[in-house]
Amino acid sequence: MCEVRLAGLRDWFLTYVRSYYNEDPDIQLHMKQKEDHTLRVTAYCRQLAEHLGFSPRDAMLAELIGLFHDVGRFQQYTLYRTFDDRLSINHAQLGLQEIAGLEQLAAVLGDDREVFETAILYHNAIRLPDGLSNRQELFCKLIRDADKLDIYYVLAPYLEPPTPAGYSSCFIEDLLSGKQSDFANLKTPDDRKLVRLNWIYDVNFGWTLQRIKERGYVEDILSYLPQNSDIAAVREKLQAYIQDKTKHI
Repeated sequence: MCEVRLAGLRDWFLTYVRSYYNEDPDIQLHMKQKEDHTLRVTAYCRQLAEHLGFSPRDAMLAELIGLFHDVGRFQQYTLYRTFDDRLSINHAQLGLQEIAGLEQLAAVLGDDREVFETAILYHNAIRLPDGLSNRQELFCKLIRDADKLDIYYVLAPYLEPPTPAGYSSCFIEDLLSGKQSDFANLKTPDDRKLVRLNWIYDVNFGWTLQRIKERGYVEDILSYLPQNSDIAAVREKLQAYIQDKTKHI
């Protein structure tokens, strides 16, 4: 891999995305949103890789993973009009199908190729599977962090005040125990906010948590939940957790 090839792959990606540009304003809006999201995630992958002291080769691999992690989203939304994998298709698997045999990726071989495909395949999984190599797990964690960091940014403008539907107590319990939540239990808009807060426990690097903290994403979500003893306890728990995980950054 080299910078020239990386530039070529960026050009391929942009050309691919723009082949999905559409006169339908809804489709076009979502194509542009995912294009912009991808480019931000790609930058975060590079920044996090450099923070972690990756070699130039591995930093470039991290950047490639960021560039291609959501390549399946464009066909997904065009066909199904949703980004919800549960209502359509697993976009990670679809993305790997889209780039299988791509000539511009021919230089990504051997272990690098396995890492590349594994990180894309599991970037949207609820949890990582057992049996990954240390290197595969590291790159999976990197893309999952970069992706979450930008999803917090993307979703922030859509926060709305609490609704009469309230929230499910199981999500409060998960947050206070540090346990990952089961998406199948989602019932209300406030449940979705609580799940977003629960993502904090699935952030792997202090670097990422520090940026989430600096940008106020957690406090913003908390401010759009009922201001009661449950949410006060969640706030205290998350603040202590983030403080502990970022104290050496």
